[in-house]
Amino acid sequence: MRRALQWLCSLVVLGALVGCVSAPETRADYDKTVDFAQYRSFAFFDKVGTDEAEYESLVTRQLKASTRRELEARGYRYTDTGPDLLVNFNASVTQQTHVHPGAMPFYGGFYGYGYGYPGYYGAWGGYEPYVDQYDEGTLNIDIVDARRKQLVWEGTTVGRITDKAKKDRATAIDVAVQDMFTQFPFRAGGAPGN
Repeated sequence: MRRALQWLCSLVVLGALVGCVSAPETRADYDKTVDFAQYRSFAFFDKVGTDEAEYESLVTRQLKASTRRELEARGYRYTDTGPDLLVNFNASVTQQTHVHPGAMPFYGGFYGYGYGYPGYYGAWGGYEPYVDQYDEGTLNIDIVDARRKQLVWEGTTVGRITDKAKKDRATAIDVAVQDMFTQFPFRAGGAPGN
């Protein structure tokens, strides 16, 4: 019986940990003084913030593909010469540590409150805190007016980097970019649908 209670406690703690993993937080903002109807084309900065070396990383390549898909779906045209908008990316990973208080104790087993017996009739669950360490990623997409060199839209997503995301980075990036662009209310040239 004691083993069954220990198993139940472990299951409750595991469920609490899984429940704490939340979806990434995505937000966006834009310059409300800018008329987005003037924009019809885009390109990427020659050297984006996600490339520290002198070559294009796999992350950058996926970011470009996902962002291009989102902008083209909104009627924007990709061009290498004279674009209206320039797109930049920045990403960072930080290690986070959260100390969570332990579960509230459950007193009394099946027969009331405690009786002072150790083990089964005493408190279980306890106030044992647990430490949660994980990597947190932040991704920014900046869209800049190419002529004025001024930021006109910025999307940001912040969230825990899961094992699933590490194994399938392309899909994780694609989903993050897609989520950000749900907050991009514009279409090229002010076409219907904005």
